Formats: sequence, structure tokens, C-alpha cells
Amino acid sequence: MKIESIRLKNFKAFKDAEMRDVPGLCVLVGANGTGKSTLFSVFGFLKDALTENVHVALTKLGGSRGFQEVRSRNTEGPIEIELKFREKPSSPLITYSLTISEENGRPVIEREILQYRRGSKGRPWRFLDFSKGAGKAVTNEPDTVADETQLQREEHTLKSSDILAVKGLAQFEKFPASKALGELIENWHISDFHIQRARPEQEAGYAEHLSKEGENLSLVTEYLYTRHRDVFNRIIEKLTHRVPGIKNVDAKTTEEGRVLLRFQDGAFEDPFLARHVSDGTIKMFAYLVLLYDPKPHPLLCVEEPENQLYPRLLEELVEEFRDYANRGGQVFVSTHSPDFLNATLLDEVFWLVKENGYTVIKRAREDKQVAAYMAEGDQMGYLWKQGFFGGAHPQ
Repeated sequence: MKIESIRLKNFKAFKDAEMRDVPGLCVLVGANGTGKSTLFSVFGFLKDALTENVHVALTKLGGSRGFQEVRSRNTEGPIEIELKFREKPSSPLITYSLTISEENGRPVIEREILQYRRGSKGRPWRFLDFSKGAGKAVTNEPDTVADETQLQREEHTLKSSDILAVKGLAQFEKFPASKALGELIENWHISDFHIQRARPEQEAGYAEHLSKEGENLSLVTEYLYTRHRDVFNRIIEKLTHRVPGIKNVDAKTTEEGRVLLRFQDGAFEDPFLARHVSDGTIKMFAYLVLLYDPKPHPLLCVEEPENQLYPRLLEELVEEFRDYANRGGQVFVSTHSPDFLNATLLDEVFWLVKENGYTVIKRAREDKQVAAYMAEGDQMGYLWKQGFFGGAHPQ
């Protein structure tokens, strides 16, 4: 699945902002405080709202003040989030919109709509329409009907007005549109990798996917080695090409039931434990584990991947992110590195600036001067350093 547009209204720094025609690899730059992390927090917010409820999601994001803290300062009206996405390139464009208000100090879902067009003309077909805990949802497969009048709708009432309707309906095969959106949100991954969390040995266990902070890296390594040897070998091949000296990686379970992550340097007979290996080596290995997951996430969000990595590796990391997107996933990356940005394409870069206290999203390809310089062979990072991204100063 691929997100094609994001519209935010009254969501923290975004009073009214939109990203259209979002590419498979989407790279964000901007000065500190312009909203790069906030944009990523939208994905985390929706995931928390789906697994818990909107009240919990607002509290996690805005603390005890919840709705009031998440809503843009000095604004009135509800918080609005709209996503447009496709299940595959040939599928219709699906629109999901969520409007959140507050009543008596508690958040309520003012409106939740899921709809899509069958063609380029005509009114969208609405498959889910709920307000304050009550509404209707389509139960039959949209591909089996030729006219909107053939859609079969059921009325439902949720047990609370702060629960997403798509949360409950996504569990049932008879609500296909809701199920598709639920799977998208449930399976996207927001990476906040901490190298020091990945170094220590772990209690023996089972993990198929790298966690948000990466503390289960040794368990995932063991899983890939035993269950997906071909994938594991490809990761090692990539790693040895990028990190000179590294020959192999493995995970060893001790008699005490601890799993150790070990790196083999070709110059030495005995492997090194992860706590003795460089930050850059561990981070590159972790990113390769994430990017070559046998069951890839539909969407990855990665903040400042350049930290602890040698500048020469950044171009290859961009290529890995782009390859992941070309295989069907989607990657959002924020960066402060001109070296990372130099490996990006004109269509992939957005920059964020503050105007009158709120964040505005601009696109490199829509800036005539940036586009002209890129057409002449310049690189994005150099243009950024020279000040051609107005208001988005490199750090």
C-alpha cells in the first residue's frame, strides 16, 4: 500500500498543510522545530488510536492536556487528518478522514469517513461513515458491484465515541475497505533506533520484526538465520560490502538463556560481542535487517539515519531505502545531512519552514530554481547548504 497524500489541519505545528503526490521515498529537511518529528508523530498517533483509542493517543502525544496540547496553538475547531492511499498501483484511490473534537473535556470523534472513487468522475463511494460512535459501514466487496446502490450497509454503535470505527471493523473480512486501512496502520513502522539498546544480550525469546528502538536485534538476527537463511545471507553480503573487515554476524544463546549478538572481523579468529563493535556497524546492520524483513512493513519512518554513520555510507543507504520503496513499501526519512541529501532525487525531497508560527510544507520539484539547478547536474545537499531551500537552513 502507498500513501499518496496527507492533509493536516490544527495538528500541532500544522495549522493547515498538505503533501500531495507523495513518492515512495519521501525525504524531509528543515531547521529544528519546523515539524519533521511532528509529521512522523501523525503515524504514531493513528497507530495508537487504532490499537487503543483516540483519548489514549492524544494523551501519549500531548500529555495530560491531550486535545488542547495537540491542537495547534491559538486555533479553534477540530483536529483533522486525511490520508489518501492505494492498495496497489492499479487500485482506486482511497480517502480516510478523521475529525476530532472535544466535549466536556473529553475527545470525541466528530466524523470518520472512508471512501473512494471507482473512476475519475462521479461522487466517491462511502464505505464507512461514523460520527460520535454511531454510523454505517459497507459489508460487501466493492469489486463485486457495479453501482453504489448495490452496496450493502449495516448500522453500528460503538461503545465509546473516542474509538475508531475502523478499529473494530478491520477485524472482519466482510468490511474489506476497513480491513485494508487497518492493516496499513497496524503494520507501519516508526523507527527510533537506539544503538545502546541493541548492544546488550537479550533474554532468549522469539522476534520476527525489529522493534521501534531495536533492543531485540539479536533475537531477530537469530530468527532470520534459522528461518530465512537466504535473507540473512543477503544482509551479510550487503553489510560486508559496506563495512570493511566485517565477515559475518550471528546470534549465540548461552547456557543461561541469553542471546548474544556477535560480529566476526576477518582479521581475528574470535568474534566480537556487540558491545565492542562500532556504532556505525551496528546501525547499518540494524537498517539492513529492517529493510530486508521477509514480511516488509508497508511504511517505514526513519529519523536522521545519518547519525553514527560514515558519510560515504549515506549514498548507499539512500539507495537501500529507494530499493525498499521500489519493492512495494514506502519510506519517510528526515535528515540534517547534506551528504544524505546529495543522493536523493528532485522528486523525493520536501522541506518544512515556519511561517507566522505554523509549518508550511514545500517541495523541491515545485521550486523552479532548485529544479533548474538539478537539471544542470547539481546535487540536492549542495543546494541546501547554499541556501536555496528558503527557511530550511542546514544544521
